[in-house]
Amino acid sequence: MRKLAVYLKKYRIFMILGPVFKLIEAVFELIVPLVVADMIDNGVRKRNLPYVYHQGTVLLILAVVGLCSALVCQRMASYASQGFGTSLRSAMYEQINRFSHKEIDAFGTPSLITRITNDVNQLQVAVAMLVRLVIRAPFLAIGSVVMAISIDWKLGLIFLVATPLIGLTLYLIMSRSVPYFRVMQKKLDQISLVSREGLSGVRVIRAFAREKTEEQRFDAAADEQADIAVRVGKLSALLNPATYLIMNFSVAAILWFGGTQVNTGSLTQGQVMAFVNYMSQTLLALMVVANLVVVFTKASASATRVTEVLETVPAIQEKQDKPVRPVPDSPKAEFREVSFSYDGSEKYALENVSLRIERGQTIGVIGGTGCGKSTLVSLIPRLYEATKGQVLVDGVPVQDYPFAQLRRLVGVVPQEARLFSGTIRSNLCWRKADASEAELQKALRVSQAAEFVSCLPQGLDSPVEAGGKNFSGGQRQRLTIARALVGEPQILILDDSASALDFATDAALRRAIREETRELTVILVSQRANTIRSADRIVVLDEGCVAGTGTHAELMQTCAVYREICLSQMSREEAGLS
Repeated sequence: MRKLAVYLKKYRIFMILGPVFKLIEAVFELIVPLVVADMIDNGVRKRNLPYVYHQGTVLLILAVVGLCSALVCQRMASYASQGFGTSLRSAMYEQINRFSHKEIDAFGTPSLITRITNDVNQLQVAVAMLVRLVIRAPFLAIGSVVMAISIDWKLGLIFLVATPLIGLTLYLIMSRSVPYFRVMQKKLDQISLVSREGLSGVRVIRAFAREKTEEQRFDAAADEQADIAVRVGKLSALLNPATYLIMNFSVAAILWFGGTQVNTGSLTQGQVMAFVNYMSQTLLALMVVANLVVVFTKASASATRVTEVLETVPAIQEKQDKPVRPVPDSPKAEFREVSFSYDGSEKYALENVSLRIERGQTIGVIGGTGCGKSTLVSLIPRLYEATKGQVLVDGVPVQDYPFAQLRRLVGVVPQEARLFSGTIRSNLCWRKADASEAELQKALRVSQAAEFVSCLPQGLDSPVEAGGKNFSGGQRQRLTIARALVGEPQILILDDSASALDFATDAALRRAIREETRELTVILVSQRANTIRSADRIVVLDEGCVAGTGTHAELMQTCAVYREICLSQMSREEAGLS
């Protein structure tokens, strides 16, 4: 948790003054039993009603001052904890946005969500408790013992026996229950994973009538977490009976030995009552300490998980923020003996790929499932880093580009068409915030989305729900293509992004891209042979290697893999074979 203390620097004044005010409240709490003892001995016992009223007023003043001090501390604790949580969440979100796909794959989206929400909440609670109780509780426990001994050291020996026994009981119970809290955090990750999969894939679940299976899966994850919670509950259930048993025996001992001393005149009735009050304060303070142990144990586990995110160094680093100049007469994109393997895998997803993509060319990429098509095009905008070899854009290695410049050059339309809540206009303006109406309309026209957008009552200002769920799959794909076209990228990557379009719309899209964006370099990744058939050059991938490059006619003669793909989708006559 020390590593996260940097996020408390802005709230240093609250972290200092909060405990000071809480300490003032604790001092007044320690004074209260003495005032009550004096009221009993000099007011109640002597039937001196004015003195009772006077001491009652003193108690009221102590209560009001203590309450005001507690409120000030509470306010400062709120400022510190909420401000700390806000700063930490912002830092985590900023760090996650710097992650490459490699880190996101390693952590997993559900785990990252749990860390930025639940784990930060645990840390916020710990900061609030740090301000409010970390000084107050031990001060009260020790102060009560000291005050009791100052009244009568012989009777105070009961405290010196009872307090360690209560502390030992707390230690024995907490030492066995605390490890479970660490396990509970991991179980919450699993619940988050199952919940996210169930909610995001609800259509698939219903289509396969798997509701009961998913419910059972969620129940299993929830039951595992509940089992841990029940074990903790059973151990914690022993806490109150055990500690109160010791306290009650201690109170009985105080009344027994104190009563004897009252009879001999060495103690007063009020002082015995003060002893009982101090015993209660000691117990309650130690109980608070026990709860603090739980809070800080949870916070420690959460701090480890949060620190893991903050200290993870992204695999893809930005070398500089100064724009680079393209090399004249160089290919628009080039792969030089590029190999790539996913983290933890010994097998290459791509191996020894060498490829030149000239300016203004339309390149088709085709191959079987899992052959590395999406991986190949992800290396151009540097979403992944090549394991071996070099990827260049305009003759410059992609590692030398600032991220902003590189990703302005490259427009990517991923396989999964994802829109964000807002409006169609706000989604299209991601690449260029000040895009004109004419630019937006051109992008819609090229992507074949203009017709259905114009039919919407609010046009470009029509609302978009989270994920674009209020549009069909084909409409989402066309809008994501339009989003990539706004801002005029120099390279457009369509990663199987027309799979939901009918053949006529797909053909119209390719024709519009070719006619209206002549200088644009287009890379088409598709499973459909018809989609990439008319490309200037086709790259055929097979198990991560380039099986062939050329035009459709050339590959039909020279590449068995391409010929097999084409003949599986069309007749020999359609494929151009006699």
